[in-house]
Amino acid sequence: MMVQVQLHCLCLFTLYLTTGYGQEGRFSGPLKPMTFSIFEGQEESQIIFQFKSSPPAVTFKLSGETDGIFHIQDGLLYHSRALDRETRAVHKLQVSALDAYGATVEGPVPITIEVKDINDNRPVFLQSKYEGSVRQNSRPGKPFMYVNATDLDDPATPNGQLIYQIVIQLPKINNVMYFQINNKTGAISLTSEGSQELDPIKNPSYNLVVSVKDMGGQNENSFSDSTSVDITVKENIWKAPEPVEIVENSTNPHPIKITQVRWNEPGAQYSLVEKEKLPRFPFSIDQEGDIYVNQPLDREEKDSYVFYAVAKDELGKPLAFPLQIHVKVNDINDNPPTCPSTVTIFEVQENEKIGSNIGTLVAHDMDEANTINSVLEYRIVDQTPKSPREGLFLVQAYTGVFQLALYSLKKQDTPQYQLTVEVSDKDFKTLCHVQINVIDINDQIPIFEKSDYGNLTLAEDTVVGSIILVIQATDADEPFTGSSKILYRITQGDSEGRLGIDTDPQTNTGYVMIKKPLDFETAAIHNIVFQAENPEPLVPGVEYNASSFATFNLFVTDVNEAPRFSQQVFQAKVSEDVAIGTKVGNVTAKDPEGLDISYSLRGDMRGWLKIDPVTGEIFSVAPLDREAESLYRVQVVATEVGGSSLSSIASFHLTLTDVNDNPPRLVKEYTGLLFCYPLREAGSLIFEATDDDQQSLQGPHFTFSLGSESLQNDWEVSKINGTHARLSTKHTGFEERVYNIPILINDGGQPPLEGTVSLPVTFCTCVKGSCFQPTDHHPGMPTVGMAVGILLTTFLVIGMILAVVFIQMKNKGRDNVENAQASEVKPLRN
Repeated sequence: MMVQVQLHCLCLFTLYLTTGYGQEGRFSGPLKPMTFSIFEGQEESQIIFQFKSSPPAVTFKLSGETDGIFHIQDGLLYHSRALDRETRAVHKLQVSALDAYGATVEGPVPITIEVKDINDNRPVFLQSKYEGSVRQNSRPGKPFMYVNATDLDDPATPNGQLIYQIVIQLPKINNVMYFQINNKTGAISLTSEGSQELDPIKNPSYNLVVSVKDMGGQNENSFSDSTSVDITVKENIWKAPEPVEIVENSTNPHPIKITQVRWNEPGAQYSLVEKEKLPRFPFSIDQEGDIYVNQPLDREEKDSYVFYAVAKDELGKPLAFPLQIHVKVNDINDNPPTCPSTVTIFEVQENEKIGSNIGTLVAHDMDEANTINSVLEYRIVDQTPKSPREGLFLVQAYTGVFQLALYSLKKQDTPQYQLTVEVSDKDFKTLCHVQINVIDINDQIPIFEKSDYGNLTLAEDTVVGSIILVIQATDADEPFTGSSKILYRITQGDSEGRLGIDTDPQTNTGYVMIKKPLDFETAAIHNIVFQAENPEPLVPGVEYNASSFATFNLFVTDVNEAPRFSQQVFQAKVSEDVAIGTKVGNVTAKDPEGLDISYSLRGDMRGWLKIDPVTGEIFSVAPLDREAESLYRVQVVATEVGGSSLSSIASFHLTLTDVNDNPPRLVKEYTGLLFCYPLREAGSLIFEATDDDQQSLQGPHFTFSLGSESLQNDWEVSKINGTHARLSTKHTGFEERVYNIPILINDGGQPPLEGTVSLPVTFCTCVKGSCFQPTDHHPGMPTVGMAVGILLTTFLVIGMILAVVFIQMKNKGRDNVENAQASEVKPLRN
């Protein structure tokens, strides 16, 4: 009994310290279903709850999954030793209320004890050492092996949340990681660098040290474990196969396997992609990576194919770059030779030498070139007609070159031959037809119908293109051949090519026409010699003679023409500051008839120039000004003296080069330069200068200074750049008025010019941000004081005038009264 009391006191003390014993409803209460959460590992004899009994209940009974740990005494539910979540995470208990006789008066009610996890277990790898392999060039990020660790702590809490990490990679080349791990799943894959650089020849294996931490790796008190991972690098088998050769028109059953590709791991999904869009694609691939041709191929239709093999994963993503597949279609002799045309026509001159080449028959074979299947052999099998005998022609067996074999041919005997030629390859024969035309030789010369075409007189202004003469020659050779065609040319009398001759191809008639304007002054008489010739050369022993030549005399009459300038635009360049009377240029013209010429100017709007009417020299007669007009254009008129007084016009362009003759000036009128009065602090304003002279590519370079030394205590001028400057005040003690500040601006030219400008700067009172300027006093205008004095004087004069008028009116009224009274008195006096 003594022991029980001591235990009871211990439990009450513990309850008070740990659960706040005595707080009704929180740590004690009536019997009812309840759930308690207790951290594992807590000290023993911890009181969980105190159940209060209601009569007739006097005690409580505990049953269920007590495991000898949970007890109840005097209504106090407690555990006698530390809990272990990994042994049992939930304890299902029942509590009953008993009366004094031990009978159940209430309950049993369920009591649930949830054991909450603490991080009391370290993660452990399932293997102390892992082994795996990976193919070189495998896709980065695709797992090729896994490492796994377990932790007995609750996985729903950070205690059981594991984080994987690669700690060491050996070897580590250039400090680059070739491997990576999914920190949550333990999946190991290649990095981008590993996918590109792994090479089993250089390093066939790698060792990784992988660690795992619980608490999500974020707590310094987390537990960890490590393991070793050995990885073997295998050669990449995803390689393009060797080019495939297929014999065309195969009679074997299709499809036929022609090659294969393999991905590094099973399960890849294979497909083929065309490089070029074809009407039909005769290849396929199965899911083993075997590639097939599905039908016979025709080399003459297409002699090679290029396409790609693609490997994808289960999600349809490419596993690697596509592989190029090259298929060559090998030839068989399945095409007969073909003739170049229905009839091949050759020509041979009637005096051709024996052995001369006549032409070449080029037959075709669609089989592969430079193989035995396409080697052709030629043979003449028939000649029609056979006169003067058979075998007049021969053909070279493998070149198809035809030659004259026996006699020189005569057109008048046989103008045409028909040959049948057998063309054969290894297995086929074809008959081709050749026609040989015997053509006339050029053994007849053209002969003019007359040797002298007489005289013709034309004015020099006859229209170009006019036909002035028709000539005719004939040729006895075969019509409409190169031997009988006639070409005419002028061999004498037209060195400047003013005449031309066109030939009618049907009649050989020659039409002489004017190609260039005639010129009486250059040549008044043309003694023309015509020659008629053939485009084909004459045969040896035959030469052109006098019969192929004819003469003609052309007389050109004079027409009065206007003078001609040597050029249409004359140009000159002078400085704008040249002295008056300076020669600035000259023009020249000639009259075709040799008349004298008088020069004059038109369009001299500024009156700057004059021209010597005889020599054409142009002089300045007034100051030139580039700023007024930099390119001065006038017209020059050349008029013949005498004759019809015809004239011509040319242009004279005078470019004026600049001299520094304009002083700098302000770019605009500055009228709004204001400072608020009184000036609180020193201020400044910016102004810009310009110059009417031509500026350099770098622009103007002005310098600025005050125009008076007396202003240097009050004002300062500073240069900003080549065109802008700043005017600044040196103090604040200025009066409320307008200051006109003289500024000297120097242009730095050659010679330098300096201009003085005035900047009006106003100091005025500012009210609510607005500045009211005082009106300047102009000569002849009164000042404000004078205006007030004048106004007061005016009022005084007006007052004096009104006073005089008032007094006069008053006196006049009194005189009128006195006169009226006097009139009234007079009768009484009478």
